Amino acid sequence: MILIYLDNAATSFPKPESVYKKMDKFMRNKGANPGRGSHKLAVSASREIFSTRELVAKFFNIEDSAEVVFTLNTTDALNLGIKGSLVKGDHVITSSMEHNSVSRPLKHLERKNKIELSIVDCDSKTGELSVVDIEKEIRDETKLIVITHASNVTGTLMPIKEIGELADQHGILFMVDVAQTAGFYPIDVQELKLDLMAFPGHKGLLGPQGTGGLYISRKLKLKSQRQGGTGSNSELIYQPEIIPDKYESGTPNGVGIVGLGAGIDYILEKGIDNLREYELELTEYLLNELVKIPHVNIYGPQDIKKQAPVISINLGEEAASEIGFILDSAFDIGVRTGLHCAPLAHETLGTIEQGTVRISVGSFNTKSDCEALLEAIEEIAKEVD
Repeated sequence: MILIYLDNAATSFPKPESVYKKMDKFMRNKGANPGRGSHKLAVSASREIFSTRELVAKFFNIEDSAEVVFTLNTTDALNLGIKGSLVKGDHVITSSMEHNSVSRPLKHLERKNKIELSIVDCDSKTGELSVVDIEKEIRDETKLIVITHASNVTGTLMPIKEIGELADQHGILFMVDVAQTAGFYPIDVQELKLDLMAFPGHKGLLGPQGTGGLYISRKLKLKSQRQGGTGSNSELIYQPEIIPDKYESGTPNGVGIVGLGAGIDYILEKGIDNLREYELELTEYLLNELVKIPHVNIYGPQDIKKQAPVISINLGEEAASEIGFILDSAFDIGVRTGLHCAPLAHETLGTIEQGTVRISVGSFNTKSDCEALLEAIEEIAKEVD
């Protein structure tokens, strides 16, 4: 069993106790099919989901909760946003630090000759993205700019406020993947001029897996990517246009959505700034100590003002997977190794063959967890030539 969990960039663990309790209570007392009946249990379940939808809208300063679409995860949200907004002949701009959840849908559409794609190279040392380089790629056919808020490999923060202003000036849709920042940094869709925003429920928002969502500005009408039962307009043989129903066919993950709401409540109770400062304090401590260990190579900004609580390292030329195996089997420490579903990012950093060891603290980690990791890496480093 993993005793020290440092893979929160993949999914946060453990969850707040209140999340477990809220989900258990819902399943035991309100676990009917939301929006699919008029009996008390179905209505009660629907109210719980609506309450969470309202909470998400308030959390991200979304004007109308109907602009919040619940999805299976961030990948599902990104597919809906990307494929639902583009038509043949459109041009899209993205970066070389994207997760496959962005890159693969775009490359799929490019291979089908439906879009033209420009991938802007990021800095090979820090993973940082230049707004000037984004602007250079804009053309008359540019329909969408889609960028991650923070790299899932290095934690590098991208200049989304400046890109949002640029997109707005040119009348281009702007979509952001906030997988590594939602629940960690305050995100205001109005201030950032976002048209689309994909978010996970199971990472910084501290909800369960199988949850996520997409903010869709009311001015947009996306093509739905699946059709079916919505519990509304059942007399229609075609997909209804009412939102968010248009995009939410099928029985929703009621217990998961309720758990997501409980996670957000926990963040609001503790204070998003307090949680962020704590995690960045641990991240800064690790950065300052890792650099002192022989053979350790650190990738990314190495500056908590420029990165989320995600660190990627290697030990000499050793395979990242081998280091991760030793940390797990010999020291009971869980980290993520390999390419992190972001091959373009690793090509940018020059780590496509070796991969990296990714360390990502969460709000339930402690300084002693970090000290144990540092001691383990020092021990492993002694064996590196």
